Amino acid sequence: MKVQRVFSFAKKDLKSIIRDPGSLFLVILFPVVLTVVFGISFGAIGGEQTTVYQVGVVDMDSGDYQEWSRIFVESLNGMEILEIHDYADENSAQEDLAQGKIHAVVAIPELFGESCTSFVQSPEDPSSWVETTVELYLDSGSLFATQAIPPLVQQVLVTIVAGEQPSFSIPIHVGIPSLIETEKLTMFDYMAPGIFPFAVIFLIMIVAQSFTVDRERGLLRRINTTPATPAEFMLGHTMSNMVMALIQVALVFVMAFVVGYSSPAGTPSFLFAFLIVTVFALCCVGFGLITAAISKSPGAATGISFIFILPLMFLGTFVSVGLSSVAQTAGKVVPSYYVTDALTSLLLRGAPVTSPTILLDFAVVAVSSILVLVLGVFLFEKFGNR
Repeated sequence: MKVQRVFSFAKKDLKSIIRDPGSLFLVILFPVVLTVVFGISFGAIGGEQTTVYQVGVVDMDSGDYQEWSRIFVESLNGMEILEIHDYADENSAQEDLAQGKIHAVVAIPELFGESCTSFVQSPEDPSSWVETTVELYLDSGSLFATQAIPPLVQQVLVTIVAGEQPSFSIPIHVGIPSLIETEKLTMFDYMAPGIFPFAVIFLIMIVAQSFTVDRERGLLRRINTTPATPAEFMLGHTMSNMVMALIQVALVFVMAFVVGYSSPAGTPSFLFAFLIVTVFALCCVGFGLITAAISKSPGAATGISFIFILPLMFLGTFVSVGLSSVAQTAGKVVPSYYVTDALTSLLLRGAPVTSPTILLDFAVVAVSSILVLVLGVFLFEKFGNR
């Protein structure tokens, strides 16, 4: 055995790895991207995994004891995980809640101050208390909000009314009408809006492998000897992949209901949700073309496609639920975030199709899909059709 020959083979293999973007990605970039995405998502980068809930407050107490409602709002605002927003009326607060702009609405009743005063004056005499209810409306699209916010509001109420006095009951109660609906939802119901785009994301790998296989077999070179143009070939390929995407999306929606998915949304909302996911599929086809343009083989295409799949998956689908604040902010740069956000408002919060938030999400997804698809076609025609 000649050592020189061994080193020669090793040198050859190293050169082939360095010259192959797919192999280089799998060896070096994939672990780096995976580690960074996990670090951002689960709080290792950018601080602790802390969520701040946006809470709207409607103060309807106009009596002689308004000081109590002011103390209540200040106490809520003093909690680190709550950020308070004042609303003049309940309708505007409910509208923002339906669009997902806030996580909860606290409606302070007219007799709030009088009720607090009645307890302070006669803490041992429940018969003299003025009973009242603080209505709490929760974001039915957020599992964490429905679990975290009610006990916080109850804790603040007991603290400001009873103070240091141990009290098992106070005249102010917390009414949560939305829990009648949200208690029927399962964990899968909360995850479903993010599962739909998650399933479509892997179209990137399928498209990339399909184009690189055709190129490896010499199909693209043979097409160049015919009257057909590369643009026509790519358009036909895109159409076939879109048909696959439509079938895939339809199957995911059907299977979701088969396994027990439930939603208060009507037919228009589901049709619009189907449209949004279908448009997002165009974006995935574009990313697949970009991957194919820089991949020399189907194996390389598989590896490189994950540079697009991982951010779309971790930052914009059901995986992003409950992640760090840095990850949630970073998610706004990926199209899948807006797909999940729109589907959550449509299918969980019951927001109408004409809601400004949903229309904005759809516009972002549509524009992103068109830009990525055009860029993918351009790059593949320039660099991948060889």
